Amino acid sequence: MSMTHYMELLASNQPWNLIIFMAIPVILAEALAISELYLLFTRKSSGQVKKINRAAGLVVGWYFLAIALYLFVNAIVPLTLTGGWRGPFDVIAVISYVLGFVPLLGISLLEIGWLKRRENEESKLKLHATFVGVFLVLAHVAMIFGMLNPSLLLAQPAEMPGHMETSAPVI
Repeated sequence: MSMTHYMELLASNQPWNLIIFMAIPVILAEALAISELYLLFTRKSSGQVKKINRAAGLVVGWYFLAIALYLFVNAIVPLTLTGGWRGPFDVIAVISYVLGFVPLLGISLLEIGWLKRRENEESKLKLHATFVGVFLVLAHVAMIFGMLNPSLLLAQPAEMPGHMETSAPVI
């Protein structure tokens, strides 16, 4: 079975690629998501959970930006120039994964005050939560499409045993 470049990246150079490209970003993003829920429900604007949320938010955006730049230069551009993509599932998985830097960097920019500087805390909290949600959607799209066999859309259907081949076009 062939695999997408997304899965190949995670499966290669074990365990380092899995740690660098999946474990670290996911742990930071999950810490962010869980602490975000706590902060939204309790409306606490200080304390240990707020510190964890802020630290994860500061680190994950810049970390993921570095990953996105690395993959853009070392995967997306070369695959595009050489026609090396393994079909639509492959493109969707890689691009969704890389686009995850946008909401995560948005969170980091909120944390350092470069975004929504003059807005009230409620407005920042809403945007922060929206960024977390957008990242989670992109990450899950990347995972789902990344785990698919990229040839599913490209392969001809298998012949049923005992049935004669027909000349009718397959749609």
